[in-house]
Amino acid sequence: MRGTALLVAGYTGSKEDFAPLLAPLAEAGYRVVALDQRGQYESPGPDDPAAYSVAELGLDVVVVARVLREESGEPLHLLGHSFGGLVTRAAVLAEPTLFTSFPLLGSGPSKLTGRRADLLDHLGPLLDEGGVALVHQTLEAVAMTDPKAQSVPAPTREFYSRRFLRNSEAGLRGMAEAMLGEPDRVAELAAVGLPLLVAHGEADDAWLPHVQAEMAQRLGARHEVIDNSIHSPAVENPRRTLEVLLDFWADASVRS
Repeated sequence: MRGTALLVAGYTGSKEDFAPLLAPLAEAGYRVVALDQRGQYESPGPDDPAAYSVAELGLDVVVVARVLREESGEPLHLLGHSFGGLVTRAAVLAEPTLFTSFPLLGSGPSKLTGRRADLLDHLGPLLDEGGVALVHQTLEAVAMTDPKAQSVPAPTREFYSRRFLRNSEAGLRGMAEAMLGEPDRVAELAAVGLPLLVAHGEADDAWLPHVQAEMAQRLGARHEVIDNSIHSPAVENPRRTLEVLLDFWADASVRS
């Protein structure tokens, strides 16, 4: 085995966000572990929004990482997507010696801003009025004005709906607050000295491409732009995402 890849999804996401990568990574010789964070889809979580801070969620990742290291002693490559990147960054900063490398996928240096942040600002009142169901209904109505969303196959849309409705209400509140308040910790991460990768879609609409490019420069990290993708390259262009990750991990393992 070449090592273990631990993959952590973002806000309202789940382990299935990495589904197109799982078999190819296993075939390439990696043990692959993808997880739902607490309060997401098939992982239960507390009823207190304060339990969903970046620090708390990062400690969950540390606990999993320790187990994986103890089981194999092999290299452990940690990847965080979007909000999962902020969470995994906290894990790396808490216990950097657990990890062999750290790719960030569609994540940023600090709090989310822009259009997606504006949507999160409306989350609390919607939850107060109608809970998770009303948030889902509202976001679905917004999404379906986009022709790309309309073209998603019906079974996939059904899964997305089922998954969203299983989010913890406290988790939605707490993670949103965490994502809108995260400080810039780029200098801290750069000081850790791990091999770092910043990869993102060419048209990322969360943390914008120029923001992520600047973060990569500040980190002294490898920087990869994944074409034909927006905010979820693992789903939108899995072949290129796989190529980027395998090349980065091979190089990181040689340097470790």
